[in-house]
Amino acid sequence: MNQTVFNQRLQKLIKFYIDKKRLPSYSEMCEIFNLKSKNTIYSFCQKLIEKDYIRKDEQGKLIPSDKLKPVKLLGYIQAGFPNTTEEETLDTLSLDEFLIKNPQATFMLKISGDSMQEAGILPGDYVLVDRTITPTSGMIVIAQVDNKWTIKYFIKDRNKICLKPANKKYPVIYPKEELIIAGVVTGVVRKYL
Repeated sequence: MNQTVFNQRLQKLIKFYIDKKRLPSYSEMCEIFNLKSKNTIYSFCQKLIEKDYIRKDEQGKLIPSDKLKPVKLLGYIQAGFPNTTEEETLDTLSLDEFLIKNPQATFMLKISGDSMQEAGILPGDYVLVDRTITPTSGMIVIAQVDNKWTIKYFIKDRNKICLKPANKKYPVIYPKEELIIAGVVTGVVRKYL
């Protein structure tokens, strides 16, 4: 099973879990994934166990790990002046579902370099990139310009296209030979600890 198929099935499994608050049975998985073979489902479940999305309890029943469970959305926090807010569970939120609208066409890249720091994209961050979005001026893109890859703002002004950094230390790039847009950045992930 290739990674794309695995990710598609994983997204469907997560959606089922969020909707029903339980894991599907092997029969239900056959239906969800449009498969006839329970052996294929067994192999998929073994991969999920290896990647720590699910576990087996003492009776051998499949149960979700914390990695599969959505994060609780507890409320709102004031970013201006402090206020008095009590914790209250509003909902649960699957980070994959929140960040990725098109899993089949989305990939992730790790950032090195500081040319996009004023856009809030720092070295060590991960960016989510969607291949299916057609860029418009002002979007952040992953592009191959004159056989070199970069992340920059896509700027289109009349008939001219350029790639603009978000750091004054770097020049604007005007393609000399070729410009290929690999995708549009849809999100940034940063881990603090």
